[in-house]
Amino acid sequence: MRNPYTIVSALEDAVCEYTGAPFAVVVNSCTAALLLSLIWWKKKWDKPCHAVSIPRHTYISVPMAVRTAGFKFVHFRDEKWEGMYQLQPFPLYDSARFFSKDMYVPGTFMCVSFHATKILADTQGGAILFDDPEAVAWLKRMRFDGRTEGVAPKDDVFTEIGHHCYMSPDVAARLLHKLMVLPHFNPALPNDDYPDLSKLELFQ
Repeated sequence: MRNPYTIVSALEDAVCEYTGAPFAVVVNSCTAALLLSLIWWKKKWDKPCHAVSIPRHTYISVPMAVRTAGFKFVHFRDEKWEGMYQLQPFPLYDSARFFSKDMYVPGTFMCVSFHATKILADTQGGAILFDDPEAVAWLKRMRFDGRTEGVAPKDDVFTEIGHHCYMSPDVAARLLHKLMVLPHFNPALPNDDYPDLSKLELFQ
């Protein structure tokens, strides 16, 4: 039987070609992309890090991802941003509102969104753009319940708690078709009317 998930790999290859990123791992949302990237950097950062800094006006799931990734604090900063912003101190960017040809910045993890309201849009979806070959296999396992792709659960070896956020083949097929005709230059989407998240008791 033909593996339907080959279309997911085809989309990842196409996203790399379009954005200029050496590697891309697609997931079911930009929030999931940010969460996995934050967990990766929490493991790899060369000094203790208990807080992540983000703009005070952004989407609510971003500070939730920070806390879910295991950081004790979310630091909210004053920043007017367009298209993308950095999750400091890491070389990690939330680029949910920008997706364009050759957008990738070397040395970074850039998380993009394929939500219905975004530039390359469907019912759901997101991707991590990066250039660290060490992260490829880890990210693919983490999006798939900690499983190794192509290995039956009874034959697999599980070493870390994974997440259930893989992209389904039908979404990948539609996104691949849309990407083939996407313009090379796409201006950043205007920001939504985000509330001031620093005022929420949830993140105090």
